[in-house]
Amino acid sequence: MSKKLSKEDLEQDLLIEYSSRFMYFYSQNKATVLGSIIGIILAVGLVIGYFIYSSQQEQQAQVLLGVAEQALLVGDFEQALYGDDDQFTLGFIQIARNYGRTGAGNLANYYAALSEFELGNYEDALSHIESYSPPRGILGVAPISMHANILLELGRFEDAARMFERAANWDVNSSTTPYNLLEAAQAYVEAGNRQRAIAHLETILNDYPNSQAAAQAQRHRGMLTIGSGS
Repeated sequence: MSKKLSKEDLEQDLLIEYSSRFMYFYSQNKATVLGSIIGIILAVGLVIGYFIYSSQQEQQAQVLLGVAEQALLVGDFEQALYGDDDQFTLGFIQIARNYGRTGAGNLANYYAALSEFELGNYEDALSHIESYSPPRGILGVAPISMHANILLELGRFEDAARMFERAANWDVNSSTTPYNLLEAAQAYVEAGNRQRAIAHLETILNDYPNSQAAAQAQRHRGMLTIGSGS
């Protein structure tokens, strides 16, 4: 009568069997196995190295951005954009170019757009704002509205209206949404699209009757409906 194997005996036998199979496979494919292991180690090392490098880049960019922000706050837009050679500081343009993959580098594009806008360089401002990725939520509304204002200055009223619509819908609330819908309506008027303008004004009056934009929306709608003869 054969002895019944226990659970421990079965597990040990399986372990021995699979260990033997692995050793045989390894002896037959040593170069492939070693290459795969080395590849995994290198991949892990590259990922870790990338995160360390990215963290260092972000820290450096944040420091440089803080210096350039000081120039922006006091209205020295040229220095904010290009830095100061005597003080070895960088401006928003260099920060955006050299640290573009960081959050600070992205923000530098927005600040560069603001600075160029204040200097009246609207094409340059547009180039920078187009390179900027706005954050989600309420913090992204102002940069998108800024983008729309730059388009207005360039006489691109239809594009500006659509950008104001984007700002209105980026974070729907009772403050920035009606404001940007009103701006979109005015831009559509400039573009000759009264129907679209009236639609936005009516949205403000119906959905945001207590907003600060409501009174202006009422006045503008009255002027447009009278002007259209309806």
